[in-house]
Amino acid sequence: MPAGPQALLDRLVSWKSRFGPPENGELPRLLARIARIRFRESADLIRLHETLLFLRAYPRTPAVARIADSILGSMEDRVDRLRAAGRDLSPFEEPEVSGIAGTSFSAVFSYEVARRLSALHPSLDIDWEAYDQPGRMGPVARRFIPLLEEDWPVEAHAPFDRWLEAARPRGRNGLRFLLERLALLPLDERSRADLYDSLQAPLWCNFWGPTRTRSQLALPPRPLYCHKRPLIERREVSLADALAAGPLPVRHVPAREAGRVLDLILDTSAMRYRELYGFSHPQADRVFHAAAGRGVDIYFFGVPPAWRLPVRAYHGGLFFKNGVPAGYVEVLSAFDRAEVGFNLYYTFREGESAWLYAQLLRLFRQVLGVKTFSVDPYQLGHENEEAIGSGAFWFYRKLGFRPADPEIARRTEAEEIRLRKTPGARSSAGTLRKLAAGYILFEGPGAAPGVWDRFHIRNLGMAVARATARRHGGDPERMAAWAAGRVGRAVGPAPASPLTLVASLIPGLHRWPAADKAALLAVLKAKYARDESRYLHLMQRHGRFRAACIQLGSEKGVT
Repeated sequence: MPAGPQALLDRLVSWKSRFGPPENGELPRLLARIARIRFRESADLIRLHETLLFLRAYPRTPAVARIADSILGSMEDRVDRLRAAGRDLSPFEEPEVSGIAGTSFSAVFSYEVARRLSALHPSLDIDWEAYDQPGRMGPVARRFIPLLEEDWPVEAHAPFDRWLEAARPRGRNGLRFLLERLALLPLDERSRADLYDSLQAPLWCNFWGPTRTRSQLALPPRPLYCHKRPLIERREVSLADALAAGPLPVRHVPAREAGRVLDLILDTSAMRYRELYGFSHPQADRVFHAAAGRGVDIYFFGVPPAWRLPVRAYHGGLFFKNGVPAGYVEVLSAFDRAEVGFNLYYTFREGESAWLYAQLLRLFRQVLGVKTFSVDPYQLGHENEEAIGSGAFWFYRKLGFRPADPEIARRTEAEEIRLRKTPGARSSAGTLRKLAAGYILFEGPGAAPGVWDRFHIRNLGMAVARATARRHGGDPERMAAWAAGRVGRAVGPAPASPLTLVASLIPGLHRWPAADKAALLAVLKAKYARDESRYLHLMQRHGRFRAACIQLGSEKGVT
């Protein structure tokens, strides 16, 4: 008796874990049968889509990748048939699966992302039906719509959609008109962004053509890496070995290619409701590519001087598996310590997660010189139920990370003993929440053990805030002037920057040797130079400044 659609789909899903035996054509034949099936429920079509994406990223043969691509190319028609049949399409809006061809959703984006998306997709517009706080439009729109104040402040439910329609020129939709008028206001870019972000206006996202959806969004064609052997498991991965390995090939990406990649990254993130700081503010002239092997490409970059963080150097990137966007990474570094945020998209979590993560740490050790890696509590599950559900803490723990907090370290060891005594046991959600309450660290080759255990970057900021309150009544301008003067008298003319505020709190700065003073001045000036990685390398060479910042950031009682 022929297998039904559900049974065939179950068989296809099982191939996500079937690597190793010689290929006998069974999978291509199964894909060919599935290509002819019309799935009649949203959940089934989503399951098919995500399985096909996985098989496209981790193909056994070129034929598998080719047929998977073909079926993915039919997704818009398949979704349209569900829509015509009156099926519920709301499951397609879930963040884990949003962005499938033929679907749409509504989401709030920041000013920079909305501006760039509008330039890429002119049909993007405000979703007035989903806008539950339209009154936020009043204080902004009054700046460029005459007589709006005759309506908005005194009438209930002012129709802002009609006001924008009346005011906009022909050929402009409401969003483009709003963005253009904001660009003409006499404000700096950050103030303009703050004004737009105050609107919290949802945008209707149905603008992606077939090749700009998750179904077919990919890098230009490149040699395919086929998996003829079992995937690399976590137990086979050693972070220490990866960090000690030779350098990955890295190249500076030419401007035209960089622009295409950044646009692709923007679409990839937007269709998943995601905004990463670096993806919103990429340094377009400093995009780099690393070939990690096994069909993995990593594109990474920093942020331009105007958007730099006060102390930490920022780098972000997206990684691709056989050209398919597979996840992103965010690295915030100070001296030789880097906080790493890693997200492998839901579809690919049965792939080589640990090996991918090891290659990312290897890359950033290579290009940034960092030696100690940390993961913040949110990534582990603190106020993040997705991470609790996936057991994120144990992913990092089994790779060799250790809790920085002594109490959490004791709980971890006790839980490990319990799990060893009870084969098949799992940690409860309550236990995972306790284990996720603090930072975890991995100290790579050459790292000094324990140095960063009590450090929190937030402590540096709060130390400056307390000094501002104590010395200058909370006036930041007076504090900035005082700090520039103090540091300037000690080391020479210093830039007025948040980092100078930190330096001003260092006891005995004026007694430092001349060479250390000159080196500190070079660090302060490099923060806003073209390439922030140079700033980071200069920090790493300054042992005295490093020790002072660790001390300031390791005070007890502030986390």
